[in-house]
Amino acid sequence: MPFSALGLSDPIVKAVTEQGYQTPTPIQEKAIPVVLAGDNLIAAAQTGTGKTASFVLPILQTLQQAPKVRAKRVHAVILTPTRELAIQVEDNIQHYARHLEVSSMAMYGGVEIEPQQQRLIEGVDILVATPGRLLDMLTRRAIHLDETRTLVIDEADRMLDMGFIADINKIIEKLPRERQNLLFSATLSAQVRVLAKTAVTDAVEIMIAPENVTAPDISQYLITVDKEFKSALLSHLIHEKQWQQALIFIETKRGAAKLVSQLEKRDIAAESFHSGRSQAMREQLLADFKAGTIKYLVATGVAARGIDIDDLQRVVNYDLPDAAEDYVHRIGRTGRAGASGEAISLVSRDDFRNLCAIEQHLGYFVTREVVEGFAPKLAVPASNSDYAPKPASKSRRRQSNRR
Repeated sequence: MPFSALGLSDPIVKAVTEQGYQTPTPIQEKAIPVVLAGDNLIAAAQTGTGKTASFVLPILQTLQQAPKVRAKRVHAVILTPTRELAIQVEDNIQHYARHLEVSSMAMYGGVEIEPQQQRLIEGVDILVATPGRLLDMLTRRAIHLDETRTLVIDEADRMLDMGFIADINKIIEKLPRERQNLLFSATLSAQVRVLAKTAVTDAVEIMIAPENVTAPDISQYLITVDKEFKSALLSHLIHEKQWQQALIFIETKRGAAKLVSQLEKRDIAAESFHSGRSQAMREQLLADFKAGTIKYLVATGVAARGIDIDDLQRVVNYDLPDAAEDYVHRIGRTGRAGASGEAISLVSRDDFRNLCAIEQHLGYFVTREVVEGFAPKLAVPASNSDYAPKPASKSRRRQSNRR
């Protein structure tokens, strides 16, 4: 099915095609007609399935018939849990609206508030905002939501994890009763459904439940290694496999700085990306990483859902995350929208507990490997859990000749 069959206008279809997309993903095929019909929607879809376009495209379609936005007003509000995701979503809007006269803005904390206030004076068609900064602007009366007709809550599960439920409820109180509500989440947990009862009533519910928790085109494998040799192993892989680019996840800011230093000692230029760096610096780092001028980005969890790089071929878990769901979100930075990708985890005995939780969440064992010269002295035991995981399919196994 082409995008034009979904009821989208020629300028929108043209922009989508220019981005390299020919046919809608399952979530787009199901959600776009619902949004265009004006219905409320609750949708569950994993990261990397194209869910952002499933609400951005129909909103753009609707706004083509909307009156000119007035000062300090917005037609649509998209709430995101992080600054990075707000920037990413607004960047997608810019691409898809390139042939339309639609204004958009990303609004978040960590930067000066005055320029954002000034921008709101003109009015904005689509506002992508973090809950805290939007509440701040409402308190300052820099924005009014009385003419807002669409509310999107993106990554609702992450919103709850970060404690934004009270802020979201306060924002909802400021919105008109007559509006369209769209809620997107990786999972529809009991907590997410509680939020949905408040924000999204009488909704169509869509669940895109793939056979696997992770995208089928992501080749996953883990390499067992002693903790003190992880940086040496990573350097070896970068040199030996001639990796052109990699997003490397680590748990702490201090660990990120240390790893960057260790890589540089082995003639590998890398940059750290974490909450300790200024917002302006993080934005510049992301831009440079997207452009390819930075080849190795060492990121803490703050970036796990906020980085969207087309054709990113590889992510590395230098540390395994404490939450199994975060593993899925991390590796979802690659293998997006049908593209192939590779996810490598460096696992020591200290990571055993987290590995068990991750493999239980996945429902299968990730293929293990040992690199010659880096065999661990402290063996990592076989995962110990009460479930009987199914064997990884070929699409989840790393091919022996993959580089």
